[in-house]
Amino acid sequence: MTADLMWLCLMAVAVFGCILSGVPVLLAIAGAPTLVAVLASLSGAFDLVYFQAIPQRLFGIMSNPLLLAVPLFVFMGVLLEKSKQAERMLESLTEALGGRKSSLALSVVLVSALIAASTGIIGATIVMLGTITLPALLRAGVGKQMSSGLICASGTLGQIIPPSIVLILLGDQISNAYFEAQQEAGNFAPDPVTVGDLFAGALLPGLLLVSLYAAYVSVRLRGAGATTGQQVAGASPELKGRLLRNIAPTLGLIVAVLGSILIGVATPTEAASVGVAGAILIAAANQTSVAARIALLCAALTTFLLLLRQAGVFGLEFEGGKIVWSAGTLLSVGLTATAFGLLLSIMAPLMKSGVLFPALRETVTVTGMIFGIVMAASILSLVFRGFNGDEHVAEFLEAVPGGPMGMLVVTMLVIFLLGFILEFVEIIFIVVPIVGPIILQSDISPVWFAVLIALNLQTSFLTPPFGFALFYFRSVAPAEIRTSEIYMSVIPFVLIQLLALATVALFPPLATWLPSVLF
Repeated sequence: MTADLMWLCLMAVAVFGCILSGVPVLLAIAGAPTLVAVLASLSGAFDLVYFQAIPQRLFGIMSNPLLLAVPLFVFMGVLLEKSKQAERMLESLTEALGGRKSSLALSVVLVSALIAASTGIIGATIVMLGTITLPALLRAGVGKQMSSGLICASGTLGQIIPPSIVLILLGDQISNAYFEAQQEAGNFAPDPVTVGDLFAGALLPGLLLVSLYAAYVSVRLRGAGATTGQQVAGASPELKGRLLRNIAPTLGLIVAVLGSILIGVATPTEAASVGVAGAILIAAANQTSVAARIALLCAALTTFLLLLRQAGVFGLEFEGGKIVWSAGTLLSVGLTATAFGLLLSIMAPLMKSGVLFPALRETVTVTGMIFGIVMAASILSLVFRGFNGDEHVAEFLEAVPGGPMGMLVVTMLVIFLLGFILEFVEIIFIVVPIVGPIILQSDISPVWFAVLIALNLQTSFLTPPFGFALFYFRSVAPAEIRTSEIYMSVIPFVLIQLLALATVALFPPLATWLPSVLF
């Protein structure tokens, strides 16, 4: 074993040892490699000049416009959760579907998919599902293990169904890895890989996973209740109206955010800002009737302005690089200011109801955690390269039989195993920069590769001992549901996720067809 390999092994043991011992993840990922690098420098095995690149790396992270979408999407999700919009949607749909086993279970899957496309906040989703639907499922006769597994698995759909924080972070790392790989291969002008590509690529696999969940629930609970369509059709007009009022705003938000990205009208960051504005309108509309009317007026005015803009009859007029204050420009500025004023006017009910500031605090906390890990992983990656780790990984992967596909299988296996002990953010920023530039030098599609990683990472939320979905569900599950039963309950759903992963691996067009059509 060479000196580099010895120090790399020591670094790996130090990092995992610190994480398992309870040291904060940020300190473990940044501190352990730094300490190992300092020790190695004493014997001349590491050059500390590498650390001079840290300020530049951190500045690059903080000035990355793509990562600005992270706090915006987090705020959008937290705001909808704090305003209880997702809870209202779930309660009304559960009521409309009745109290039978199959219809209730399918409603959990359906509402989870809608929540995933609008919030994507795993902890809040699982706690809400456990609080509202678990008692109803148990009363309807659905077994404890089936109910527990269904809630835990459905609550993680937000990690694969766009807009997803996982896909945003993956988009940044896959783009960098693909550009580096193509440069190594001699292509100095590769087509960029965008988050929009990943959103489009993950849409069909996400729907596939939802369909597999629904099929499994239907088979397990066949004959135990009426279908969802029959239940909703038989609901009272009042209940149907309430269901429409609670679901329509969320569907509109999903169309506005995802639609603007997929048709190329907005970048993910711009779409995230639209999502925040829409979440503010929805959250405020749930507070008072006056706020609801103002929110509806603001949404209608914004939609009207967008249609005028797309028709080319709305916007600022320029001449010689300067704004021309014509009647059209004045009208555009006036209407935009009016819409913005309406948006600001409904912030007061959110502040009075105690929704806005708790949502902002939680957004800052989550965003700080994510960016802290991103920065720490950048330091780990720097030390890893200082020990020539990228060369050793390249040699190992090239020795794997099966060529690029063999490399891909080994990478997926490593990610799956790391999911038992690490969070998705850590895996993305540790594994992808190491193996991505090597694997993507072949003909493997970067979008397909990213979607496979996203599907693989979703299992990390369900695999013990550190599956966060299990922790969140344990916090709201009654004492009679033992922890061992929760662990056992997720096994079928982990197998379903692996089935979805294998399906997308065998049929790459599931991930590549929609981006090729849209972009």
